[in-house]
Amino acid sequence: MPQRPRTLTDTDRAAWAEYARHVRHLDGRAPPRESAPAPAAAAPAQGAPRPPPPAVRRPAAAELVTGLPPAGLDRASWGRFSGGRLAPARTLDLHGKTAQAAFHALERFLLAAHADRLRCVEVITGRGSGEQGGVIRRELPHWLNRPALRPLVLAAAHPHAQNSGSTRLLLRRVRP
Repeated sequence: MPQRPRTLTDTDRAAWAEYARHVRHLDGRAPPRESAPAPAAAAPAQGAPRPPPPAVRRPAAAELVTGLPPAGLDRASWGRFSGGRLAPARTLDLHGKTAQAAFHALERFLLAAHADRLRCVEVITGRGSGEQGGVIRRELPHWLNRPALRPLVLAAAHPHAQNSGSTRLLLRRVRP
């Protein structure tokens, strides 16, 4: 059922005139008219809540899993990267740091490496003394999947099967 156009009250017209008085017109254009704007064509009925506008969201990147090839990377590149034949441009050693200090160091390191347009970097967490490794080694995948860092990293892999205390990261290219 089509809704009829809403008519403006004198209060609405006065508010519009007050607003229009403060608008500066573009050079070469006529100043705004003193008349009221055109009535809204599809105004909601009185008392009916207006639905919120749809949110524009970018699809979230898939979760980063160490050792799994990402979508969009060819087999030869993945083989060079995961086999440890792609040399890292920079290395970050997190030995001896607390988890909080390590996280902040990782964040700064990745942001700087991405800004410098580096492709491959290495993060050394150490193996840790527990059965599942140290705190930093266990937390690294969670940190890399945080919304601030996930868009920067394309893939993660251990460069050697025997050394799980080192993780190489393939950073996304900066697109102009």
